[in-house]
Amino acid sequence: MSINLPKPPKVISKDGFHATIEIEGLYPGYGMTLGNALRRVLLSSLQGSAVTMVKIKGVPHEFSVVPSVMEDVVEILLNIKQLRFKMHSDEPQKVFLKVKGEKEVTGKDIEAPSQVEVVNKSAYIATLTDKKAELDIEMTIEKGFGYVPVESRKKEKLEVGALALDAIFTPIRKVNYEVEDMRVGDRTDFNRLRLIIETDGTSDPEDAFINAAGILVSQFDQLTSWESKAADKEEKPEAEKEVGEQKRLTIESAEGKGKPEDDKSKAKVSELDIPSRVISALEEAGIKTVAGLIRKTESSLLEIDGMGDKGISEIKKALKKIGLSLKEE
Repeated sequence: MSINLPKPPKVISKDGFHATIEIEGLYPGYGMTLGNALRRVLLSSLQGSAVTMVKIKGVPHEFSVVPSVMEDVVEILLNIKQLRFKMHSDEPQKVFLKVKGEKEVTGKDIEAPSQVEVVNKSAYIATLTDKKAELDIEMTIEKGFGYVPVESRKKEKLEVGALALDAIFTPIRKVNYEVEDMRVGDRTDFNRLRLIIETDGTSDPEDAFINAAGILVSQFDQLTSWESKAADKEEKPEAEKEVGEQKRLTIESAEGKGKPEDDKSKAKVSELDIPSRVISALEEAGIKTVAGLIRKTESSLLEIDGMGDKGISEIKKALKKIGLSLKEE
């Protein structure tokens, strides 16, 4: 007797950066087990971008004020923390905010290099109250995981006037999960798990779910690869032999030997027969697996930087070779 595997997850509703994902047929108790694990990984282990350091012209420390600006420096820094960015580079990047005159300052006033995209351009930053008012800010954007307070970061020598910020890297705003009983065969105590995911706009909730599940799989795979020396000296029990055989089949599948049809969607996009520039564009957009790719439509792929009609054609051709296709419009 073995523990039943659940049905594949499905999206039951999606609205912008909110999505509800449901998993049915979970063995009794596994709804809570998987729900809690996925929630913790979603909140703590997905990579994102945030402002880590700020320099405001004419401001020596955070308790200063900027002439003719409604907010004090502390309020401006709190507003800057709410800005969300997509970074297409692993290296820290600088963005600039230089405004003059009487106006309301928002994220759309930020000047950013091609490697950085401001996601929430309507985010409020400050209000200049005089025609002669000036606000000149330099921000450093970095990639990271979770929430990192200034105190826990490595001590670094800051330039005069540079203000370090607590960094909210996680792209996940909120995750909740619900578990309810369902019928499977004659039993009514199997679980249905429902995950409600909200992102900050820098990540698609479906992709976030796939990445979180992948992180958990990688962690547990490392645990199953461990074997004690004492066990090697003894004949393995039948159950252990089955685990070893399953691992062998998994490795063969990864190498392309006898790979079943159902596993094709689990492959990485880098394994597809498409140009490297197209692969890079997909990965920078957070699409790293074939499963994530086939959830996209042609129009959504065309919105990706560096992706054109030719790239879409190459993707469709490569997917057709393995019996898959893009999502219909």
